[in-house]
Amino acid sequence: MDASTVSILIIAALVVIAIIILFTFVPVMLWISALSSGVRISIFTLIGMRLRRVIPRRVIDPLIKATKAGLDLHTNQLESHYLAGGNVDRVVNALIAAHRANIDLTFQRAAAIDLAGRNVLEAVQMSVNPKVIETPFIAGVAINGIEVKVKARITVRANIDRLVGGAGEETVVARVGEGVVSTIGASHTHKDVLKNPDTISKTVLDKGLDAGTAFEILSIDIADVDIGKNIGAFLQTEQAEADKNIAQAKAEERRAMAVAKEQEMHARVEEMRAKVVEAESEVPLAMASALKEGKLGVMDYMNYNNIKADTEMRHSFGNNGKSADDNSSGDEYK
Repeated sequence: MDASTVSILIIAALVVIAIIILFTFVPVMLWISALSSGVRISIFTLIGMRLRRVIPRRVIDPLIKATKAGLDLHTNQLESHYLAGGNVDRVVNALIAAHRANIDLTFQRAAAIDLAGRNVLEAVQMSVNPKVIETPFIAGVAINGIEVKVKARITVRANIDRLVGGAGEETVVARVGEGVVSTIGASHTHKDVLKNPDTISKTVLDKGLDAGTAFEILSIDIADVDIGKNIGAFLQTEQAEADKNIAQAKAEERRAMAVAKEQEMHARVEEMRAKVVEAESEVPLAMASALKEGKLGVMDYMNYNNIKADTEMRHSFGNNGKSADDNSSGDEYK
C-alpha cells in the first residue's frame, strides 16, 4: 500500500470521526425535526444549549408541541425555565390545556406555579373538572349534649390566580370541619341536625371558607350523619362524681376537726382532774399542819370526818336509787 492510499484512508477516517462528533454534539436530527414542524431555530442555538448544559430535546420537543397547538412561545422562555429547575414539558402541557379550555393562563404564571412546587397541569385540569374531597367523620355536640358525627363531600375547583401562596386541601378540610362543628353546636337538639342536614352545608358555604386558599368551594354535600355518645349525660355524671368526692372530703375534714376538738377537750378534762387530785392530796398535809400548829382542833377534825362520811353515804344512796329505777324501767320495758 502506497503513501497516497494511506493518506486517503486517514482522511476518510477523520471525516467519519468528525461526522460522528458532529451528530453527537450537534443535534442535527432534532434541528431537522424542528424545521419540519415550523419551529425556526438555528443550529448554533442548539450548540449553545449544549454549551450551557441544557438538553436540547427537553426544550425543543415542548416548543414543537406548543407551536403545533398555536401558542406563541420562545426558546429563551423555555430554556430559562429549564435552567431554573422547572418542568418545561408539564408547563407547556398546562398551557395547551388552558388554551383549549379558554382559561387565561400566561407562561409567566404557569412557570411561577410550577416553580412553587405545584402541579400546574393538574391545577388546569381541576379548573375544568372539579375535584371532590371527602372528609372523615367530623364530631360535634348539640346543645342537648348528644354527639353528632357528619361526613361531608367538598367539591372544589382550582383557583389559578391563588395557586402561588394559597393554602392547600388540608386547610379547606380543616375549615369545613370547623364550620360543621360550630353549626352542630348551635343546634338545640340532635334531631334538628338529622331533620335538616342541608342547613350545615348552607351555613358553612355562607362563611366563605375558601378565602386565602388555592381552591374555590363549589358545594358542600352531607354524605352521612351518625349519632354518637350522650356527651351531656357523661359530663353530668362526671360532675356529680366530682361533687360527691368534694362533699366527702369536706365531711372527712369536719369529722377530723371534731375528733381533734374532742381530744383537746378530753385532754383539758384530764388536766383538770390531775389538778383536783393534786389539790386533794394536799388537803391531809394542810390539815396535819393545822393540827400541829393548833389552828384546827380535834373536834373540828371529827366534824370534818362526820360531814365527809355523811356526804359519801348520801352519794351511795343516790347511786343505789338510780340503779333501782333503771332496773325497774328495764323490767317494765321487757
